[in-house]
Amino acid sequence: MNISETSDLLHNALDLGLEFKTRSAIFGRRGTAEEIRDLLVTDLPIQPTDAGTVLDDFRERVLPLCKNEASPRFLGFGDTGDDPLALAGSLLATLTQQNLINQSFDSPSATFIDIAVLRWLRELLGYSNLSASEVRTVWDVGGMITPGGTTSNTVAMMLAREAKAPGTMQSGVTDPGRFAIVVPEGIGHYSVRAALTWIGCGAQIIEVPTMGFRYDRIELARALRRHHDRVMAVIAYAGDSRTQTVDYLRAIHDLVRAVDPTIWLHADACWGLLAAFTPTLRRKIDGIANFDSITVDPHKILAVPYSSSALLVRDPATVRSISTYSDLIMQEDFAFGQITPFLGTREWTSLKLWMMLRGRGRSGLAQLAERRCDAAQRFAALVDAHPRLVRLNAPDLAAVVFAYLPIGIEAEPPVDRCALDRINNLNLAIHARMLAEGTWHLHQFTMRDDLGRLHGGATLHPLRFMAGNLAITETHMHELLEYLEILACDIEGDRT
Repeated sequence: MNISETSDLLHNALDLGLEFKTRSAIFGRRGTAEEIRDLLVTDLPIQPTDAGTVLDDFRERVLPLCKNEASPRFLGFGDTGDDPLALAGSLLATLTQQNLINQSFDSPSATFIDIAVLRWLRELLGYSNLSASEVRTVWDVGGMITPGGTTSNTVAMMLAREAKAPGTMQSGVTDPGRFAIVVPEGIGHYSVRAALTWIGCGAQIIEVPTMGFRYDRIELARALRRHHDRVMAVIAYAGDSRTQTVDYLRAIHDLVRAVDPTIWLHADACWGLLAAFTPTLRRKIDGIANFDSITVDPHKILAVPYSSSALLVRDPATVRSISTYSDLIMQEDFAFGQITPFLGTREWTSLKLWMMLRGRGRSGLAQLAERRCDAAQRFAALVDAHPRLVRLNAPDLAAVVFAYLPIGIEAEPPVDRCALDRINNLNLAIHARMLAEGTWHLHQFTMRDDLGRLHGGATLHPLRFMAGNLAITETHMHELLEYLEILACDIEGDRT
C-alpha cells in the first residue's frame, strides 16, 4: 500500500473507532460464547484479502459484539479509555514504534517521557524527586512503567523479597517460609497472591481481619508479632478493588514500623491515585509517601486506553536489587530494560498518559477527581432514598456497593439466613439478566458485610456502581434504578 492508501485505511479505522466510542449502547448485539466462537474462530484464508475487506469484516462481525465502556450505561468500571489526548498519544505511540528497552537508539526521546511521567506521579503522591539535572541513570528515577497493576504489584513483591533476603535474585528462594505477606482478609487483590507464586515464594499469605473494609489494627499488630520472623511485606489498599475504601495509611505505617522497621510496606493505589489530585481528597491518602512502594493504574481512573500502570518506589536505589544483565540490553545509563522484570521489548505506554496529564494540568485533574467522587455521592443518596436498596459501603472514592432487597425483606440488621439467601439470589439473578441483555452494566462480586448493613460478616453478592465515566448524568442514574426495578419485578414475578 502506498501512503495515500494507508492514510485512507487509517482514517477509516479512526472513524470507525470514534463512532464506536461515542455510541450510547454498550453492545451492538449480543451472542453466547459458543455463537461468537463459531462466528470468529475460522481457518486462516489461503489467499490475501484486501485491506478494505478486512476492515469491513471487522465492522460487520467483530465490532458489534465488543463492549463499549465509554457508554454512560456501562456503570461497572471506570475504564472508558476515551480521553482525547490519551487516544492521540496511544495512536502516536503505535505509529512511532519506539522500544523502551534501550534509550540511545531505540527510544531517544520516549525514555525521557517515561521519566517525566514517573516524576509527575511521584510528586502527586508525595515522594521526593531529585532535580532533573541530577537524574543521570534509570536508578535515579524511582519507578517504572508497566503493562498493568498485576505486573506492578509483582515487581513490588520482588523488591520486598530482596529487601528481606538480599541476593535471592541470584541464589534463588531457599526458605519460602520467610517470604509471607500480610493482606486484609477478604479484600486483598488476587495479584499479590499470584505474585508470590510467580517469584518462587509460594502463596505465603497471612490474612488479617478487617473492620469497615480496613485493617483491624489490633489484629494486624497481633499478626505481625505472631509471625514476626516470616513477614516480608504488608500490603495496604488506597482504594480496595471492591468498595474503593482507602485504609488509614499513616496509622498502618506507624504500627508496622513500630513492630519491625524492616518490613516492606506496599500501597496498592490503583484506585486511590484519584485522591492525589485535589486537597479535598488528599487527606484520604495521608501517609502514603512513607510506604516503600506504590502501585498506580491510570487506565482505571484517568480515561487512558489500556494499559497503563506504574510502580513507584520511595528510595530509587532499591531497584538495583532486581536489575539484570544481558548483552542484548545496552548497559547505558538510561536503558529501562535493565530494571523492568518480565519485560523485554516495551511499547511507549507513557505517551498517552503524558499527553493526558499535560492537557488536563493540575486544575483539570482536580476537577476530574471531584466530579467523579461527587457523582458517587449523588448515586449513594439515590440508593439511600430507595425503599428496596441498601448501601453496603461508605464511598471514599467513586464506587457505591449496594443490594436490591426482595419483597417483604427490610434492611434491619441482622437479617436471618433465609433472608440473606433471598437477597443474594435476587441480586445474582439481576446481574445475570443485565449481562444477558447488555443494555446496562453494573459489576458484581462476593464480599463480606463488613459494615453490618444486612448481617455483619455474612457473604454477599452485591451490585456495584462506578462513577468513572464522566458522561454519566443523574438522568442515567435514575434510568438505571428504573431498569433494576423492572428486572426485580420480572424475576420475582417468575418465581411467584
